[in-house]
Amino acid sequence: MSNSSTSNRALLLAITAGIGASACCIGPLLLLSLGFGGAWVGNLTAMAPYSGYFTAIALIILAVVFHKLYIAEQKCVAGSVCANPKIVKKQRIIFWIVSIILIAMMGFPYYADYIVA
Repeated sequence: MSNSSTSNRALLLAITAGIGASACCIGPLLLLSLGFGGAWVGNLTAMAPYSGYFTAIALIILAVVFHKLYIAEQKCVAGSVCANPKIVKKQRIIFWIVSIILIAMMGFPYYADYIVA
């Protein structure tokens, strides 16, 4: 398995974990802002006890991807995907975009009062 596909898979797992970590807080706000309402929106906070676990998983996966993109020595065969510096640069840009979005989503419960109030 190539280093590129492993990094892409890990980023997708981090995105999924980040969405799970913020589903209890961003989900209801997003649905209400889109015009969906009702008493059932309050039930979306049922995932709140699991938010910490999802946050930890997302941060661990982001750390693994960071390690693979920046710290670990890449062993690439000439002509492979990871040997192309343009692709590695794009992977790093995507990593930082995803990281910023995930951290903003996971931190939402801490700054939501300032935005809503």
